[in-house]
Amino acid sequence: MEPLISIAAALAIGLGAIGPAISIGIIGSKGAEAIGRNPEAAQKVQTGMILAIAFAEAVAIYALVVALIILFV
Repeated sequence: MEPLISIAAALAIGLGAIGPAISIGIIGSKGAEAIGRNPEAAQKVQTGMILAIAFAEAVAIYALVVALIILFV
C-alpha cells in the first residue's frame, strides 16, 4: 500500500504543477509582448502580470498541500 501512496502523491504534485507552469510561461510571454508593443503601459501590464502569476502559483501550492496530505495523513 505504501508504494501506491507515494505514486499518488507524486502524481498529485506532478500533474498539479504542469498547469501553473504553462500558464506562468504564457503570462510572461504575453506580458513581455505587451510591454514591447506599448512601453508606456509597462506599469499597468506588470501589475496585472504579477497578480496573475500569483494566482497561478496558488494552484501549484494547493497541489503541494494535497500531495502532503496524501503522504502524511
